[in-house]
Amino acid sequence: MNDDYGVLTAPDTVRIERLLPGSIDRVWAWITEEDKRALWFAGGTMELRVGGRVALAFRHSELTPADDPAPAKYAAMADHAELLGQVTVCEPPHLLAHTWGGQGEVRYELSEAAGGVRLVITHQRLTGRDDVLSVSAGWHAHLALLVAQLEGRETPRYWQLHTRLEAEYAARMDRA
Repeated sequence: MNDDYGVLTAPDTVRIERLLPGSIDRVWAWITEEDKRALWFAGGTMELRVGGRVALAFRHSELTPADDPAPAKYAAMADHAELLGQVTVCEPPHLLAHTWGGQGEVRYELSEAAGGVRLVITHQRLTGRDDVLSVSAGWHAHLALLVAQLEGRETPRYWQLHTRLEAEYAARMDRA
């Protein structure tokens, strides 16, 4: 679903939506359970309680086989990067929010929808254009992997997709 671009709802906030197959409980598990989350986004621990620790372990080079190498500006995070945060809202299986490193917050909202589950991700308190572009392309690409996993399809190549999407988001921002 690469035509479902995230939108800026404020200069520092990106919102992206997807309609996903399955039940809310199934999608919640793919967001919160380390083994499933590692297949589309990042492994690591997530204590599902307000104040709980979040330690996302990104291993982008392991997400998809035969991918392009990470672009130079992302090379340091291709094999391993860790992001620490804290759960700020936890209302299973409908709402989860956590801080994103030392800045920002990500909010995952799940609701019943015709044909599946509507997932809305809002990433706020981004710091400038480069951050907005990286996060927009990142969520878009990661969600493409999640959709493929949920549908039992082959996942797209993460870095190849991210690179293309980052350029597309930049062009869209330049036209806005």
